[in-house]
This record gives sequence, structure tokens and C-alpha cells, in this order.
Amino acid sequence: MRRSLIACLALSVSLTPLGVFLLLRRMSLVGDALSHAVLPGVAIGYLLSGMSLLAMGLGGFIAGLLVALLSSVISRAIKLHEEAAFAGLYLGSLALGVTLVSLRSTGIDLLHLLFGSLLAVSNESLMFIGLISTFTVILLAIFYRSLVFESFDAAFLTLRARRLPTVIQAVFMAVVVMNLVAGFQVLGTLMTVGLMMLPAIAARCWSNHLPVMLIVAMLVGFFSACIGLTWSWYQSIPAGPAIVLVATIAFLISVLFGTHKGVFPLGKSGFLHKMIKE
Repeated sequence: MRRSLIACLALSVSLTPLGVFLLLRRMSLVGDALSHAVLPGVAIGYLLSGMSLLAMGLGGFIAGLLVALLSSVISRAIKLHEEAAFAGLYLGSLALGVTLVSLRSTGIDLLHLLFGSLLAVSNESLMFIGLISTFTVILLAIFYRSLVFESFDAAFLTLRARRLPTVIQAVFMAVVVMNLVAGFQVLGTLMTVGLMMLPAIAARCWSNHLPVMLIVAMLVGFFSACIGLTWSWYQSIPAGPAIVLVATIAFLISVLFGTHKGVFPLGKSGFLHKMIKE
């Protein structure tokens, strides 16, 4: 339980900022597609080496990069929107991954890969997640200004350096895949994207200021991880769905009462304040 909590908190530090930048770049569904895309690689690693973290992690990373690359090639070759190309590939990837795992696994192994397991977090897994989380934070700090420009004004960045947006896009997508692979041990391949995107969307409802969004997203991620893991531990349910359900509740609360985009925003200009004043 303690290792799982530390792992989820470390993942929250790296996943939630990536989710914020995906949201700002209008690529929310791409994160979902990539989380499905890593499953065939994880499955191949599982078939070759059993529950080897290195084999499954490397396989998932390669599979995710291949899907991202193929989506880019397809969208440019036939002038198809990149999200449509991702949708076509991730559905096939999910089906292939489940089929491959089913060739050798029991139902328990399949559930572990899809939805995560508290017992799967070993010291090796914790170190793996910690290294990826640290690397991600350092990389985001280095490319922060470029990511902000690329998210809000890609044309300006292109004028400064023609190939820089392409390089940033490639590095960013590789880091997204890397973090999705890191999260499958605790959250599963299908649920990791929930900890990436739901806190980011919730944060968007509270602020339009990027640094504030990043902080709020991390706090929502921390809260979801702590409550979800506790719920998972005492009710014997998969960790991934429990954490994502808590994050979904936080998202719905933000949609209702968020100060920036809430239906009934709190604060001096909010609906509740007007009702009290009247």
C-alpha cells in the first residue's frame, strides 16, 4: 500500500502537467488513444518474458511510439485529421493487445494489465516510476517556454525556428508514452490516462492561468490517488478504476463550481454569491 501510494503521487507529478499541455493543445483524445496503443507492446513483452517490468515497459514504449508515428504519417499522406488516424489505430491496438494477453494469461493477469494492481508495485517498479517522473519534470522545465509557445502560438515558434515545433512535438509525445507505460503497473494501461487528463480538465475549470492550472491539476491528482488507493485497499477493488472514479468526482465538482468555467462558479462573480446577495 505504501509503495503504491508513493508511486501514484510520483505519477501525479509527471502525468498531470502532461495532461494540462495535451488539453491546451486540444489533444485530449490523443492521450486516451496512446494509453490503448501501448497494450500490444506490453502484451508482447509479457508473452516473451512473463511479468518482467523491463520487457513490458520497453514493449509498451515502442508500441506507443509506433502508433504515434503511424498516425502522423497517415494524417499527412491522406490529409486525414490526426485524431481520426489515432482512433483507427488505437482500437486495433486494444483488440490486438487483449488477444495477445489472452493467449497465455489467466483472467487475473489480464485484469492486472488493464486496470492495475496494488500488489504489483515492487521496489523495482517504484524506482522505475520515480526515474521516469523525475526525468519528465526536468524535461518539462527545460522545454517549458517552448511548450507554452507551441500550445498558444505555434506560428510564432515556427517563425523563430522552422523545425523546432516538430522536434518539440516528437519529444513531447515520447514523454507522454513513457509516462503511460510507467503507470500501467499501478493503474493499468486503460486507466493511466484518467490520472493524466481528469485532473487537467478539472484544473481548467478553476483557472485560465497556466501555472495555477498546473498546481491545481497536481493537487487533484494527489487527492485522487490518496482517496482512490485507500478505497481500493479496503474494498479489494482494482486501484486504477478507484483512482479514476475519485478523479471523475473531482472533475464533476469542478464543472459545477469551478471559478473559471463552472456552471455555478464560486466567488464574487459566481451564481452562489449572487443568490446569497439577493
